Amino acid sequence: MAWAQAPSPRITPAADHAVTSAPPIAGTQQLFGAIALSTHSEQTRQLLELAVDKYENADYLESAALARRAAGADPQSALAYAMASFAARRWVPDSAAFAKAKALLPRATPDEQLLARWMIGIQDRDLLPAISSMNDLLQRFPREKHILYMTAEWLLLQEDDDRARSLMESALQIDPAFPAVLNRLGYVYISTGTPDPAKAIASLKRYAQVEPNSPNPQDSLGEIFRFAGDDAAALEHYAAALKIDPKFLNSQSGLGGTRTLMGDYSNARKEYDLVIQRSDNPLEALDAKCQRALVSFWEGNPVEGRKALATLAEEAARIKEFNGQFEIALAGAMLAADSRDELKQLRSLSDLLEKPLAGMNESDRDIDRAIVLRERARVASLHGLLDDASEAVAKLDGLATSSRDSVVMNAHESALGYLLARKGELPAAADELSADPHSPLVLEQLASVQEKLGNTTAAQETRTRLKYQRAPTVEWFLVTHPSAAATR
Repeated sequence: MAWAQAPSPRITPAADHAVTSAPPIAGTQQLFGAIALSTHSEQTRQLLELAVDKYENADYLESAALARRAAGADPQSALAYAMASFAARRWVPDSAAFAKAKALLPRATPDEQLLARWMIGIQDRDLLPAISSMNDLLQRFPREKHILYMTAEWLLLQEDDDRARSLMESALQIDPAFPAVLNRLGYVYISTGTPDPAKAIASLKRYAQVEPNSPNPQDSLGEIFRFAGDDAAALEHYAAALKIDPKFLNSQSGLGGTRTLMGDYSNARKEYDLVIQRSDNPLEALDAKCQRALVSFWEGNPVEGRKALATLAEEAARIKEFNGQFEIALAGAMLAADSRDELKQLRSLSDLLEKPLAGMNESDRDIDRAIVLRERARVASLHGLLDDASEAVAKLDGLATSSRDSVVMNAHESALGYLLARKGELPAAADELSADPHSPLVLEQLASVQEKLGNTTAAQETRTRLKYQRAPTVEWFLVTHPSAAATR
């Protein structure tokens, strides 16, 4: 691989370094009966445990709200503020809670500091301290299922599927009915190099048995069946989730996405309209509007789609919703009328991301920058603009060096893979492209390179992995509509 200087997150023995600079006094509470807390407030402990539970069940807004309530019950709890920022980052970062957690760290117990430092660290640009904290945390609590789950989930977000799967399966040995692990393993079993949809569905059905009154198991089953191409089953499970909780709008969006893939465009729009009408979260509503705009591309009306995305971009900028603004701008660029226009829009997006943005944490900004640069390298390489592609790869190299983020490093390698493929250096291109298996466009390019090399077995394995990334996304649209991409 071209990138080897910076380590990706790894579970290694804990380093010999001081966890705290002061000897904090433990309170009377223990989180999950294992992690000594500095607080004497039982209410703070209970709220923190509820916040972790909500986080594990993907209710990030409620998790952050509960953690803030925990901080209200004890304003000196670093862990309460750390948990609030940790959960909030999945929607809109809470910079105030993030800063408060950092300031209060010296008051925390050593156990709290391990957990809080990791939660804080993953939101910073340089991930090495977060990786170190994670390793120390896992060594300190090798059989604490909540620690195993939360660190594994982060490793999944860092695209480290194998280590995430190992941690989750360890947690499942401790608690075979652990809902969050049963849920996540369903996704892991279908997204790895050897997708196993039967095993994924079995894990999620067990999840539904454990949590029969929660809509999330049915929603997850809907998504997995959609990945597997069984749209009828997907619709059934999304509807089942909404029957349990009519306000579970993720499943309403799931219905819209599934109907888009089925070619039922009119009803897809109706599903997204319901999300927009019922959501009280600006980012959620903006995402539904973006998905609704993308329907026009699927039905063969790109002019209308571009017009809708342009209007939506203005709305996102007006309300200063930068995360939504990025997603809309990236979609608009990737679906531009031609490659020249796309590269122009991508450069503008790169410029926007050069400086910190309110409502976007630094680690997310680095990932967004990497995605844009990878796309610049892809388009420039495919159209023979080797100087432009080389510039994007060089910028990714520097970004990967400064961030140590696995997602950024993978984007750097696949961007280089596109460039090498254009130059005809196919073995090296295949090696680099294989580092980024969560992008449908990268997998499509990898399979093409492997076929040119005569490695039909590897190409088939790559296309099998690609098959189970079926979703109503821009990348999937471009992979499945090569004629639309070819005109650009």
